[in-house]
Amino acid sequence: MFDMVINSMKLFLAGKLFRDNLAFFRQLAIGFVVTLVLMSGIGWLNPWLGMVIGGAVGGALMPWLFRDLKYN
Repeated sequence: MFDMVINSMKLFLAGKLFRDNLAFFRQLAIGFVVTLVLMSGIGWLNPWLGMVIGGAVGGALMPWLFRDLKYN
């Protein structure tokens, strides 16, 4: 299991894990921005609630954003 993680990290750092690296980083940026907006917006009212809701929504959004991601 540890070897699989190390191998995946090597491929990622070499830029050979995904077919379209730009699509991966675009989807990652979308998830980051949505999470940041939720945390900042709700955080003005209640910082703890902003962290919880922003983290939950951002974490739940990632599988949906990465659903069409193709690996090499």
